[in-house]
Amino acid sequence: MNSPAFSALLPVILMIGLGICLAKLQWVRHAAVRDLSNLVFYVLTPALLFRTMMQVKLTDLDFAPIGVYFLAVALVFAVTMLVQGFTTLGAARALANTFSNTVMIGIPLMSLAYGEQGLVTLFTLISVHALVLLTSGTIIFELAAARQASRAGQADARGMGRTIAQAVKNSILHPIPLPIIAGVLYAQTGLSVPEVVDTPLQLMGQALGPMSLLLVGVTLAYGRVRGNLSAALRIAVVKTVVHPAVFLGCAWLLGLRGPAMAAMALAAALPVGANVFLFTQRYEVGEDEVTASIAVSTALALVTLPVVLTVLQRWA
Repeated sequence: MNSPAFSALLPVILMIGLGICLAKLQWVRHAAVRDLSNLVFYVLTPALLFRTMMQVKLTDLDFAPIGVYFLAVALVFAVTMLVQGFTTLGAARALANTFSNTVMIGIPLMSLAYGEQGLVTLFTLISVHALVLLTSGTIIFELAAARQASRAGQADARGMGRTIAQAVKNSILHPIPLPIIAGVLYAQTGLSVPEVVDTPLQLMGQALGPMSLLLVGVTLAYGRVRGNLSAALRIAVVKTVVHPAVFLGCAWLLGLRGPAMAAMALAAALPVGANVFLFTQRYEVGEDEVTASIAVSTALALVTLPVVLTVLQRWA
């Protein structure tokens, strides 16, 4: 089982390493990082999300395994927020502890480990993964930011109802949830997208993965990795060890097993997804720490994923 995990993870590590080299050679300067982040966050990400979600028929999806997955996510997220405090930094760490790299690593690894059946389950997760985690994550970030601003005297104290309403509004009028919602609504119309529009969306979506990983590497090169190594390692351990363990515990308590549950356990064991880094850039909190955690968790996954796959062979 070592070969599938290594084969799927090695290209990701190489892309991050290439980004580091680009920064070290000064081919991408530090001043350009913010602009590249805006390009990824405001252009490439919405294109991929809209194009993916506009092909989803909600009635065709089996959400039973997904429910257990998000139960585990909710538990890990909530405990992280309780430990870290209800702040934007706490939200960044909680999102990093629960947001898996389901596309760049998940798809090739799932195909090698569980074949077409595993991919169907993973694609069901991917269809709602961003919708659930990024939308709820945005609400948490907005609520935490409003709370911090109020405590710092930068905003008038507002009632909880008004704060939540503003957070929901900000979470919808946002470059992540908005294209997801638009894509889902468009999919239900049954209409096709003209090729002249679909082709640019496809090309931008294909550019997202490489650009995100290169951007992680560039930011990692300019960040203070050594000063954040301890915090990044804590996130990496929670993401690649604790998260799948919590999922398996939930599935065991509910008496659920089988290939679909094994596929979801593997998804929970994936390293931190690059979208978390984009959130830290947007909210300007924990950027170096989370960026380092993406690299550290990806490297750690070279050890933990083969172990998880071996355990799942017996468990499923």
